[in-house]
Amino acid sequence: MTTRAFGTLSNASDEPVGVVLGRWQRLRGDLLGAPRFATAHQVHGTTIVTHRPGWAGWLRGDAADGHVAPDRGTGVAVSVADCVPVFLAHRSGTIAAVHSGWRGTAAGILGAAIRAFAGVGCDSRDLHVYLGPAICGQCYEVSPDVFGQLTGRAIERPAPVDLRAILAVQARGAGVPLDAIATSDACTRCHNDRFFSHRAGDAGRQVGAIIADR
Repeated sequence: MTTRAFGTLSNASDEPVGVVLGRWQRLRGDLLGAPRFATAHQVHGTTIVTHRPGWAGWLRGDAADGHVAPDRGTGVAVSVADCVPVFLAHRSGTIAAVHSGWRGTAAGILGAAIRAFAGVGCDSRDLHVYLGPAICGQCYEVSPDVFGQLTGRAIERPAPVDLRAILAVQARGAGVPLDAIATSDACTRCHNDRFFSHRAGDAGRQVGAIIADR
């Protein structure tokens, strides 16, 4: 994960384009000089892209919120500011990064990612899942409608909800072992000095990236 100290990686930044792109290039360099680096325009959907080799450089895809890389040497990344960056890994070297806000969580994007692993021969029982820095359950208050979509429970007033706890339950339900699910203790709003937070009024974005070394 990048942090506020690294600088924003938002394409909508007021900073000069060259400065923001320079940070992206630094990030790619930090990923062991990944020959393939995949990102996408995120739309809070459930589309997962599986990246096979046969290309090189930085791929910027359209309308996707998750990336699976079955082959070592492909770095994948998602940008977040309160949403959950979910990282998945299999001992074969297959890895994934998923952007999961409340819409993606309610729609089952994590399950879609786990099914994409199954599609390349990776059993969910052999996966490791890490739920990265995101807004915590105490800071994230949502409307009754959103709360109902996430929990299946009806309430009358806005209430807090913990997206990472819901995602952990979803991962467990998809067959990921309990001891293979880990959650960061960092909250983007509680620790706003370290991370950008949309709820705290920040326009900046940090990035979560993962690669299986060659």
